[in-house]
Amino acid sequence: MGIDQSIRTTHGRGRLFDSVLDTIGDTPVIRVNNIPTHGATIYVKAEAFNPGGSVKDRLAVNIIEAAERSGALKPGQTVVEATSGNTGIGLAMVCAQKSYPLVVTMADSFSVERRRLMRMLGAKVVLTPRALKGVGMYKKAAALAKQHGWFLAAQFETEANADIHESTTGREIIGDFDGSRLDCFVTGYGSGGTISGIGRVLRKERPDTKIILTEPSNAQLLGSGHAQERDATNAPDVSHPAFEPHPIQGWTPDFIPAVLQEAIDGAYYDELIPVAGADGIKCAQDLAQKEGIFAGISGGATFAVALAVAEKAPTDSVILCMLPDTGERYLSTPMFENIAEDMNADELAISMSTPDAQMG
Repeated sequence: MGIDQSIRTTHGRGRLFDSVLDTIGDTPVIRVNNIPTHGATIYVKAEAFNPGGSVKDRLAVNIIEAAERSGALKPGQTVVEATSGNTGIGLAMVCAQKSYPLVVTMADSFSVERRRLMRMLGAKVVLTPRALKGVGMYKKAAALAKQHGWFLAAQFETEANADIHESTTGREIIGDFDGSRLDCFVTGYGSGGTISGIGRVLRKERPDTKIILTEPSNAQLLGSGHAQERDATNAPDVSHPAFEPHPIQGWTPDFIPAVLQEAIDGAYYDELIPVAGADGIKCAQDLAQKEGIFAGISGGATFAVALAVAEKAPTDSVILCMLPDTGERYLSTPMFENIAEDMNADELAISMSTPDAQMG
């Protein structure tokens, strides 16, 4: 009996993988179908398909492998890094596979599920006071590296960050849109590697593609025009004066990273559009409930800006926006505040509609 041709089929990836690290990248670009897009076609690049669940898997593996190649990281040496979560999860995955101990420093304001995921992957997580913000957790990581002779991953300064987005993420976009229109690309920033790496590629090979960068409306570091103070190692010396706490975890630390400075100096973006955290949460919920695409607040915020761009863009414009991670990183955040644990009135009514297996 033959296969019903209406049934979806799969055929494998056509290869066997030597390790989980070989599955990083080649994330899908997915069209938005059910959310009104003002006459434009919007695609999302779903980085949750990376094995560690976020775009940061890319830089994590490249930081470690670049350090191995250069000799900066020795076999068995402890790796240490400051992170809001996703880079730490990516590094924990990489270090687990490559047998490096990992210590992560993280402000205690970030979601608890992130620290538990890192610990599940074998990392040690050292919490720092939220009042000291991102600079505080960064300085703690640097001090630990100096004290113990550990390898500091330095995601905010290392060339390995933007390089991997140039060689993978940017190349994937070029390949996926080969022969097709791509009018706008929208992304936020955390360390700055995504915009700097992809910006290099798009400026060279798709110069007609308009690049939109976004940041939280209540923490407009770039929009303020105020330069970042840095120390002799190019690391942040003090918090940026325009920073305020915001709900878009993973975006916009309290300093402008050196990796991001390349995109600023190289004019890799055409427009800077701020977005409110509440809009990011609403759009993340819409993507989940109307498209079945489960993204975090940062992805929702990027999508909110993509919708705003679509509203003003010429009809039939094609827009691509980055979705950096999965919504599962946000269970303890405001994104899930209105998602109940217990049955609501509608669910209770459904339960009562038959006499069997009712809750007491």
